[in-house]
Parts: sequence; C-alpha cells; structure tokens
Amino acid sequence: MKIFLDTDILIDVALDRMPFSNDASILLDKLEMRQADGFIAWHSLSNLYYICSSSVGDRKLKEYVRDLLLFLSVSETTTKDAIYALDLNVSDFEDAMQIAAAISSQADFIVTRNIRDFKHSPVPASLPGEIIRIMDNL
Repeated sequence: MKIFLDTDILIDVALDRMPFSNDASILLDKLEMRQADGFIAWHSLSNLYYICSSSVGDRKLKEYVRDLLLFLSVSETTTKDAIYALDLNVSDFEDAMQIAAAISSQADFIVTRNIRDFKHSPVPASLPGEIIRIMDNL
C-alpha cells in the first residue's frame, strides 16, 4: 500500500497538536516500520519548516525532517504535474499540488485531517485513524 501524507499530518506531530498528533504519530510509526510505503510532496517540507520553525526551533525541526526522510519518500513531480494541479477542480492550489504529487507517487490514499479539501481528488482522502485501521487489518 502507498500512503501520501498531507502536510497537516507532519505538522500535527511536529507541534504535538492534540488530539490530532496521537493518530498521526501512530501512522508515522507504522510507516517507519515499513508497514506501507509513505510519500510526501517536496513543497510539504518548506511548508512544514515555515509553519513550525519558530515554535520548534531550527535544529530540532531539521532533525525531525531528516528522521522523516529516512522512511518517507519525496514524490517525484515535474512541470507536467504542476500544470495538472492548475487544471484540477480544487479551490486551494496547495491542495491541488498535494493531489498531483499523490498521483505521481501512485498513492492509494491521501492521509489528511482536511477530508473536505480533497473531495474532488481522484486519490481518496482518509483520516489517519482510518488508514491505521486498514493497515492493522492487512
């Protein structure tokens, strides 16, 4: 199974945003144990850094990102994927970029807390807890 993580999942863990960080942490642990293949978008790294660096600190946040990159792959995207994102019926371009990256990585699911933002996505969006249940039943 291929799981694509929306940036909010990474932020929830980095900032320990309760109650969301519980399921997000469990999911990251399962991905680290290679129970599925995990992917993120290249731009998620800069978004994560921008949002979290003042709260977490530069050194600690870079360690977190380095640790993530030991078991998460950055989805390979091109100009074609950016154009595809522009043409999607999604109001938030950043979400459209996430969808394009998820498609590029051939993800089975986009994992996010914001399901409604991905209602027009060809890749189904699910909450972390739903994906954990699926993984536990494999």
